[in-house]
Amino acid sequence: MTTARDALLWAAGVAALALSVAVAVTIGPAAISVPDVFSAVVAHLGGGETGLTPLRDGIVWNLRMPRTLLAAVCGAGLAVCGTVLQSLLRNPLADPFVLGVSSGASTGAVAVVVLGVGGGVVSVSAGAFAGALCSFALVLLLSHALGGSADRVVLSGVAAMQLFSALTSFVILTAADAETTRGVLFWLLGSLSGVGWTDVWICAAVLLAALTVCLAQARTLDAFAFGQDAAATLGVHVARTRLILLTVTALLTAVLVSSAGAIGFVGLVLPHAARAVVGSGHARLLPVTALAGAVFLVWVDTLARTVLDPQEVPVGVVTSLIGVPAFVLVLYRTRKAAL
Repeated sequence: MTTARDALLWAAGVAALALSVAVAVTIGPAAISVPDVFSAVVAHLGGGETGLTPLRDGIVWNLRMPRTLLAAVCGAGLAVCGTVLQSLLRNPLADPFVLGVSSGASTGAVAVVVLGVGGGVVSVSAGAFAGALCSFALVLLLSHALGGSADRVVLSGVAAMQLFSALTSFVILTAADAETTRGVLFWLLGSLSGVGWTDVWICAAVLLAALTVCLAQARTLDAFAFGQDAAATLGVHVARTRLILLTVTALLTAVLVSSAGAIGFVGLVLPHAARAVVGSGHARLLPVTALAGAVFLVWVDTLARTVLDPQEVPVGVVTSLIGVPAFVLVLYRTRKAAL
């Protein structure tokens, strides 16, 4: 019965995601219908004619589809990272940026755009990825020097986040002109504009690999819910498992942030919402959280690019506006259940 219920739930999630992507691609200044989207996808995947004009086909396949799919991938990835970190660190406030990855990525991107690091050869995404890895390496060194416990990892992440945020602000204030500052700040708040199929394939491949590793560790994550001492008693190699999962989530976050900028609250709120539906067993929780995050960010991005058309709102601003009241609601329901 439970297996049938899980299969039905996941099938509904996949259907909701597919429908969300199809409908989201139709929304915008150019009039596109769902059949147009379907015909364009079938034609590009299987060959043949789309039946659309070159302009409408380009809008569907080269502009809206990669952006919408990357939104889905980023939403799924950030939600999965949040789920893993909250369980691994036993901290309900942990999210993908608790390791300082987002701040490091921001510093790397600013170094490329403002300081010209790389001499024009290094892209903004590559700079952001390098900065994210530097930040994560610093967190590992600090947490190891301080004892390596879960709370030390969180504190090290906070320290790295503050350090790289300060470096980013310093570079922008001292070296950037007004136009560059505006563009950098827009990216720092999260933006999916201008993405292409290469971004989609890279992020999707890393997400698939990370999700596979996390699902393989589902029972281990269940054991961490009882604390690291209890997990060790159950045969879990605590230090090694924590290092593997922290590295996987950091790499996934780094790739997503390098393509889409810093998008907050997805990894913080969506895991709590998914737990309310399917419980805390990670074999169920991880796929459901991924689907929920994907659907959520598809619609958030659609809202961000259309609500003030032709002006675009940073995706991170919209997720924060939605995420803050949603998180307050989650905290209220948690408190009410505890009473």
